[in-house]
Amino acid sequence: MPSEQTKHSSNLREELAHLGQTVLVLQGGGALGAYQIGVYQALSEAGLEPDWVIGTSIGAINAALIAGNPAGARLDALREFWGRVESSRLFGQAEGTWLNPLRTMQIMMGGIPNFFSPQPMAFLNPRLALGAENAGYYSTEPLRRTLEELVDFDLLNDGPMRATVGAARVQTAEMHYFDTRNSRLSADHVMASGALPPAFPAVRIDGELYWDGGIVSNTPVEAVFDDEPRQNSVVFAVHLWNPHGAEPDSIWQVMNRQKDVQYASRAATHIKRQRQLHRLRHVIQQIADKVPADAPYAADVDALRAYGCETRMHVLRLLAPQLDGEDHTKDVDFSSHGISERWRAGYEHTCKTIELGQWREPVDPLEGFVLHETMAGEAVHTQAAEG
Repeated sequence: MPSEQTKHSSNLREELAHLGQTVLVLQGGGALGAYQIGVYQALSEAGLEPDWVIGTSIGAINAALIAGNPAGARLDALREFWGRVESSRLFGQAEGTWLNPLRTMQIMMGGIPNFFSPQPMAFLNPRLALGAENAGYYSTEPLRRTLEELVDFDLLNDGPMRATVGAARVQTAEMHYFDTRNSRLSADHVMASGALPPAFPAVRIDGELYWDGGIVSNTPVEAVFDDEPRQNSVVFAVHLWNPHGAEPDSIWQVMNRQKDVQYASRAATHIKRQRQLHRLRHVIQQIADKVPADAPYAADVDALRAYGCETRMHVLRLLAPQLDGEDHTKDVDFSSHGISERWRAGYEHTCKTIELGQWREPVDPLEGFVLHETMAGEAVHTQAAEG
């Protein structure tokens, strides 16, 4: 006899499958990416393995670990990676927010084993010509070795889960998405997505240099919105940098809030534009459907019909709240305590979000884009029934 948990997971899978493909979108954010492990764990335990995973920067690394491993080994691969990059030195093991500056200094001076290591010549003389593919304060060759050990790139490219990573073209300032549907991804593509300057050097792919996609668009959800052909989708978009925050009243708080604002990546603007576009597509489709097939201008209407569609996207924005003691160094807090706290928070918040089931709310027929927003698992905003 199947357990109640098994039956619940099966029902949930069928419920979401009826709404379309399941997409997991992972934002960049350094050490904050530990929150994404908890999100994936909660989805997986609920029986929701993504059909498509998209990531930028640390989100691209987590995406590769998920898509590049069999379903039963994905959480183990995530756990292994984060265990390897966890700071095991003195300040990394100790607890206490007063140690944050010391942890940051320790990482800046010594790097993180299995992730990045200092390039002394870059620190000694920033004007020194190191070459376009070495011009960074740190080398990310340790990350290459880690990825090649933990990610099965044949599975990532040929497996059932579609994977996409975003990177920025250095010479044109354009966002580019590398997608397993169109080309084969390697460790280079994942590293390019996380090549945040000036810390990390650019990565050359097919003759072009790429930097961290987060400097152009840190929330790669537009890859879903602009996909062709459009599909019905349930999109879990994990936001590590919270767009909502209190007024800062000290320089310390200003530096923290500034990072949140910068890397939240104009997500609200993207969403507003996409909602308008999807609504217009639905309006065009409904108008075209009202024209009789034998009308003298039916051929002209058929040409216009191509601009419409009936697809619907449910976008669940999971906003990670600021945890106690976090400051502007939070994205380099690879301490054991920091990683475990964010992992736990991501898991608990996603379990609550799944329980809310906001996708079940009534939807205006004209809406092709339905936004549901939670913070710490609590409903913040929804556009499900707005006209």
